[in-house]
Amino acid sequence: MSFSLCEERNVPASADERPATDGTDLPPRGAVARVAYAGAVHVAKPHPHGLQLADGRVLAEDQVQWLPPFEVGTILALGLNYADHLKELSKELTVSAKDEPLVFLKGPGALLGHRGVTRRPAGVQFMHYECELAVVIGRMARHVAAQDAMAHVAGYTVCNDYAIRDYLENWYRPNLRVKNRDGATVLGPWFVPAADVPDPHALALRTRVNGQLVQQGSTANMVNTIPALIEYLSSFMTLQAGDVILTGTPEGVVNVNEGDEVVCEIDGIGRQVNTIVGDGVFGR
Repeated sequence: MSFSLCEERNVPASADERPATDGTDLPPRGAVARVAYAGAVHVAKPHPHGLQLADGRVLAEDQVQWLPPFEVGTILALGLNYADHLKELSKELTVSAKDEPLVFLKGPGALLGHRGVTRRPAGVQFMHYECELAVVIGRMARHVAAQDAMAHVAGYTVCNDYAIRDYLENWYRPNLRVKNRDGATVLGPWFVPAADVPDPHALALRTRVNGQLVQQGSTANMVNTIPALIEYLSSFMTLQAGDVILTGTPEGVVNVNEGDEVVCEIDGIGRQVNTIVGDGVFGR
């Protein structure tokens, strides 16, 4: 089975509508999103005035509800997969870059789209963002060698994978309350096809909180590269189209509070916005 966003995915952008991207504000021409609008789910493409639905309607970003930009299968998340983040946490760790990849699963309830709100529970002391490159599998992978792995990648999106460190039992076994919280794994806004990303291991990542730069890094600093991760995972499990690998975050995680606006950017992939809210928004 091959990856497919939906029947409307390949909606071309004309040259007069879409300038080529040279940074995070303008995603590549092939980028697509999934949004809810007027009682239906639509595929959309970037437009200078926001986004354009497949039926031709042009809307501002805040007129739609953004969904994860593809139909998500199994969510596989990496911990401690950046050399600088390992160094940042070295005093707390019993694992190192020589160990097997630290991988854990997430349920579908954890997912949220661009411009959504994520709840910070009352009483916690340390909740932080994690800007990550999300790798979307495009076709079944089983016992795939690293040199063949990239042929199984459909594309990429931005992920912000929040964690609440108060609940951390140990780094090698991140428990459910830390990393599998409702609405705390933000994907999007855009799905960018692999063909539009010449080198996914040479992308700058950054996070801003209320406009202040708090995290920056490069996918070049991954401990386990994308081919290595696909080889490792497919050695004991079958990866299916739509599965997503969250590849970890660089150093620079800091606490976020109710009311904070968190913006995660990956060059050539997209700019994602999320807002932290309190229990009251959820009636708690």
